[in-house]
Amino acid sequence: MQLYTFFRSGTSHRLRIALNLKQLNVEHIAVDLRTEQHLRAEYHEIHPQGFVPALKTPGHLLIQSPAILEWLEETYPTPALLPKDPFDRAHVRAMAALVGCDIHPLNNRRVLEHLRKSLGSSEDQVNAWCEKWIASGFDALERILKDSSNRGHFCFGDSPTLADVYLAPQVESARRFKVDMNQWPIIKAIDEHCLTLDAFHRASPALQPDA
Repeated sequence: MQLYTFFRSGTSHRLRIALNLKQLNVEHIAVDLRTEQHLRAEYHEIHPQGFVPALKTPGHLLIQSPAILEWLEETYPTPALLPKDPFDRAHVRAMAALVGCDIHPLNNRRVLEHLRKSLGSSEDQVNAWCEKWIASGFDALERILKDSSNRGHFCFGDSPTLADVYLAPQVESARRFKVDMNQWPIIKAIDEHCLTLDAFHRASPALQPDA
C-alpha cells in the first residue's frame, strides 16, 4: 500500500497512527502542501479534491480519512479500534467526530489560507481563530470525558480507539497554534499517555521524512 501524506496534516497524522497500531507497513509518498504540490494536475489524477491523505491499495484508491479508517478497521480488525458494544462504538465514534467534524475542518490549511489571503487576516488573528474553535471543541470533549464511566488511560478504556487516533493529532495542532493545553487536564493526560505508545510516537509530524 502507498500512503500519500504530508507531515503536518492532521488527517494524514491520524492515518499514520492507525496504520502503526494495525502494524501495517506502507510506502509513504510525501505531498508537499507548502509548495502546493497538491494543486498540480498530476496529484488531482490521484485525488480529485487535491487533499491528503490518500491510500492506494492494489486495484483501489481510498480517500477521506474517516472512510479509510473505517476500511482499515473492517479489513484489519486486530487490534480493534472500536469496542464491541454498539452503544460504546457510537460513543467512540461521537468523540472522533467531535474532533474530525467540528474542530479540525475550521483549522484546516485551506481555511487558514483563505483567512490570510482573501480576508487579509494577520497571523495573530489566524491564531485567535484557531484557538477559538479548538477551545470550543475541547471544552465539550473534556466534559464528555469527565462524565464518562468508560474512560481509562485513553478516551475509552485502557487501549487506544478511534477517538484517540483523532484526538492526538488535534492536540499536536493545538500546540502548534500555541493553545494552552493545561485548560483541559483530562485531554492533556490522555495525549501524554498516547505518546508513550510507539505507534503514536512514530506517527508524530516532527519524525516524518518530509518534516
